Amino acid sequence: MTGQAGSTLTVAAEVAESALLGGRVRLRQPVKGYRAGMDAALLAAAVDAKPGERLIEAGCGAGAVLMQVGARRPGVALTGLERDLTAAGLARENAMLNGVEHRTTILSGDVARGFRALDLPTFDWAVSNPPFFDDPGALRAPAEGKIGAWMADDGLKAWTGFLLKAVREGGKIIVIHRADRLADLLALLGEKAGSFAIRPIHPYADQPAKRVLVQAIKTGKAPLRLLPPLILHDRTDAKHSPEAEAILRGETGLGF
Repeated sequence: MTGQAGSTLTVAAEVAESALLGGRVRLRQPVKGYRAGMDAALLAAAVDAKPGERLIEAGCGAGAVLMQVGARRPGVALTGLERDLTAAGLARENAMLNGVEHRTTILSGDVARGFRALDLPTFDWAVSNPPFFDDPGALRAPAEGKIGAWMADDGLKAWTGFLLKAVREGGKIIVIHRADRLADLLALLGEKAGSFAIRPIHPYADQPAKRVLVQAIKTGKAPLRLLPPLILHDRTDAKHSPEAEAILRGETGLGF
C-alpha cells in the first residue's frame, strides 16, 4: 500500500518470509513497519483478470497483492508502482521467489506524479489499497515505518486520479478502503467511471462494515450494485469465517 529503477535490490535490515494462499505464495516483508495482510488478500481475490490482460497496482509495497494475483491469475502481466525503495526492492525479490519475474515489472515512482509520468500504455486493470488517512490530525501518528502506508500525502484524490488515467475505456478499477470513505470514493471515481459494484467487509455479521471493496468501470454506465457482504469472523473458535478462510487459502475468489 505504500513503486524499475537500477538493478540493485534495496532490502530491509530485518525481513521475514510468510506463506500466503495456502503456501502457493512466498512473501518477504520487513519485520518492522507496514506488513500486508487481510486487505491485500481481499483485493487480490477480487481481481478476475484473464490471461493476456495487464494489471497495474498503485502503491504495491512488497508485492503482496501482485504475488497473489499472479498465483490466482496465470498469464496476467503485473506492474507495480512503489515510491519506497526498500519495498520496491522486496517486490522485485518476491517476484523472483514466486517465479513470476518474467511477467512482473516494479516501477519506482510516486502516485502523486500521475500516471502520465510513467509514459506507459493504459492497462486493463488498475488496483490499489490507498493509504487510509490524509489528515495527520485524524489519528495518532503511526510508527515511522508505517507512515507512508497509512498517510496519503496528496489525499485520496491523487490515488483515484492515477487509477482513472491508468486504465483504458472499459477497463476496471478496484479499490479497498475504509467503509466511511465510500462516498468520497464514489464521488472521485465517478468523475470518469461508473458501473459501480460495492462489497462491504464486516468484521462480524452484527457489526458495521469496516472496509469496502469498490469496483468501477471506466466510462461504465450500468446501475450501481450493492453486493452481499463478506463476514470475516463468526462467534466460533475459528480465526476466520469459512468464507474468509477459503479466500485466504486461495480456494475461492471474491469477484464482482
